[in-house]
Amino acid sequence: MGSPDSFPAVANRKCLQQPEPYKKAVNGIYGKLFSFYGPRGWWPGDSPFEIAVGAILTQNTNWSNVEKAIANLKRQDVLYAEAMCKMSSQELAQLIRPAGYYNVKAKRLRAFLCFLMDEYGGDMARMKETATERLRDALLSINGVGQETADSILLYALGRPVFVIDAYTKRVMSRHGLMAEEASYGEYQALFYRCIDPDTTLFNEYHALLVSVGKDFCKPTPKCAGCPLKR
Repeated sequence: MGSPDSFPAVANRKCLQQPEPYKKAVNGIYGKLFSFYGPRGWWPGDSPFEIAVGAILTQNTNWSNVEKAIANLKRQDVLYAEAMCKMSSQELAQLIRPAGYYNVKAKRLRAFLCFLMDEYGGDMARMKETATERLRDALLSINGVGQETADSILLYALGRPVFVIDAYTKRVMSRHGLMAEEASYGEYQALFYRCIDPDTTLFNEYHALLVSVGKDFCKPTPKCAGCPLKR
């Protein structure tokens, strides 16, 4: 693991000037994680719409709480755009209560639902027809949808080769000397785009593996013993 002085914020410029060491490191991390964990099968969901809802609900909470909220929606048979759009924010908030911040998330879900209904008639398949860059800009214009949520919807619900950056990604990559932890979301994305070919399956698996090692080993206080990336 490198020292903080060894990976300044200009790491992306170095990646452009000397790409091979970065490519080797980024691909090496993926190989070690995949060998250790195997395929992650992420993101769980029965439909693109369910995955999009989960991407909004998972903000500031863990996935087990999201599963409970989604189970509530399924139990009431309202896990589709038209039904959820007809619900009041208060009704929706009660069903998603296990996900935490339920009043805020109900408003964010309704904002996404209004967008989906107004622009695509509630049909995620129609949304998929929109060009990635244009769709990303549209998602980011929705109240409460930030870059991580938008990219999760694009990658996991719509199958676009967009790399999701989260706290686990930043922690693992910065601790292994590839990027400064305080670098921007876009700088981290650019690192992956410059080092590996754009592939939806690969981006999906790589992000899920980073989440796994981040939860198990690369915690805020690192637990390096037994970590597949220790060497």
